[in-house]
Amino acid sequence: MAARSRVPLVVAALVGVVAVLAVRAAGTGEDSPPPTAQQDVPANCVALQLSASSEKAALLSQIAQGYAVDDGEADGKCARVLVTSKASGGATEALARGWDERIDGPRPDVWSPASGSWAGLLRQGTSGRDAPDLVGDGELASIAQTPLVIAMPKPMAETLGWPDTPLGWADVLQLARDPAGWGRFNKPYGAFKLGKTNPNFSTSGLNATVGSYFAATGLSSDLQLTDLTKPAVVDYVRRVESAVVHYGDTTLTFLSNLQKADDVGQGLTYVSAVTVEEKSVWDYNQGNPTGDPATLGDHAKPKIPLVSIYPKEGTLFSDNPYVVLQADWVDDAKRAVAADFLAYVQSEGPQALFADAAFRSFDGKPGERIVPADGMLPAEPRAVLSPPSPPVLAQVQDSWERDRKRAKVLLVLDVSGSMGEQVGSQGASKLDLAKKAAISAVDLLAPDDQVSLWVFSTEQDGGKPYRELVDFGPAAERNGPIKAQIADLVPSGGTGLYATTRAAARSLSETFDAGRINAVVVLTDGRNEFPADNSIDSLTRELSGEDADRTVRVFPIAYGDDADLGELTKIADASRAAAYDASDPASIDNVLTAVLSNF
Repeated sequence: MAARSRVPLVVAALVGVVAVLAVRAAGTGEDSPPPTAQQDVPANCVALQLSASSEKAALLSQIAQGYAVDDGEADGKCARVLVTSKASGGATEALARGWDERIDGPRPDVWSPASGSWAGLLRQGTSGRDAPDLVGDGELASIAQTPLVIAMPKPMAETLGWPDTPLGWADVLQLARDPAGWGRFNKPYGAFKLGKTNPNFSTSGLNATVGSYFAATGLSSDLQLTDLTKPAVVDYVRRVESAVVHYGDTTLTFLSNLQKADDVGQGLTYVSAVTVEEKSVWDYNQGNPTGDPATLGDHAKPKIPLVSIYPKEGTLFSDNPYVVLQADWVDDAKRAVAADFLAYVQSEGPQALFADAAFRSFDGKPGERIVPADGMLPAEPRAVLSPPSPPVLAQVQDSWERDRKRAKVLLVLDVSGSMGEQVGSQGASKLDLAKKAAISAVDLLAPDDQVSLWVFSTEQDGGKPYRELVDFGPAAERNGPIKAQIADLVPSGGTGLYATTRAAARSLSETFDAGRINAVVVLTDGRNEFPADNSIDSLTRELSGEDADRTVRVFPIAYGDDADLGELTKIADASRAAAYDASDPASIDNVLTAVLSNF
């Protein structure tokens, strides 16, 4: 049984429609460019709604606009395709529970997640609800492919023998369990540090987790439920997970932080490796980790590029399936457009656009972008894994909750007077909404995660603008007292942001637990109003620290319109974490959940 309840995929659905992560513009659970531009649809046209995973939605939108110009007709009728972006995990849950356009956006007629595994999980979800199968029988067509890789800064990979030596999860495990870390190779890189996303939100996280279970068993197909509980398998996966610096809902957090570290000459200090899709290696090496075509060329290429390790034990492809939903709202006219658009997407021109973005073709062939000079090997991967059955995939997600690295999290809540301001039409204050969200969010921690609660304002503990309400202990023991303390909070005073953040990070640093993710979550609706500590530069210098292996990560949440997102992003960047945008107070439930996906 999992150590905690698996984060419901409905969470990912909600996160998928709320802009949450400042450093990546929108929290969608996948690497994502900005929302896609929509085209006008003439009144006599059949409009096909296509929901695409975030990393390819902008490109598909461009292709859909080309379709309108080059073809724009199916079965003798005018046809248009409207592309919207939604994280694969979020769309999976939305379709399984019943699509709600108020929450989920336009209801799709065609769905293209990043991986066919999500289609399998949708089948599992509808079956569990005794609902109709929306995927149908038969093999799903692909529109483009990209394999999961272990991306590593080039000097580190070369130390291990890249590109000539086959590498994989066994090498990650060997480095992760060696106390000397990179010192075993006489390299000054410190401990081996892995960046890996949460498999409940992210396709790369799901595929990496599946890959590590395959590696632990030595299998390349037919992973069974019984394999996931074998002691040797559990031990293997836990040792891999022990190297994780933190999790999260998108690899873009890791790639953006790595770019910032590289900008200041510290590209070998943040992470040793991060599990991503191959195309993300190309994006990063162009100085464009978002993969947004509109920002290509805006940033210099990194001083230290990434290279792709294709796990020798085998890897999975993100096959970007094209799923025409077996639903009563998809009529024959829409099916005709869907078939015509699929043929167009698989034709030479659109496939060239995918190749130019470093995807492989729909049948897996590498294009001109896939070259060693950009850290990718066209002859790889030599070993390809077969995705597990839907029940096994669902159990992999549950088993990850059991096997993931545990966390030590200090929750710090702003209770300054401005938190008493009413928002919306229901008469609730910002603090009321935050209290409700925080009380729910603490249940997402595992029973053996460590958690503590502080509050801050300028009217707290003597001359200090912060106060500890619940000291550290297992979440199973602390959640009750934390919820009770949160329920009784009242707003007063000003915002002592810098002094509180500094003290919280110091407190964790002094009691640092190398076996856990050590992090501070700071929710604030304002700017610093504590004159005794008013230097953002001093704070960020301290948070940056000198020992990258003992980093306390600070995840700030900018709550409401008055919070200074720019300064909070500086705080997050200094601690190699991420800042989250909850400028709409009604989004705080979803944002807090996204923050806790890091643990």
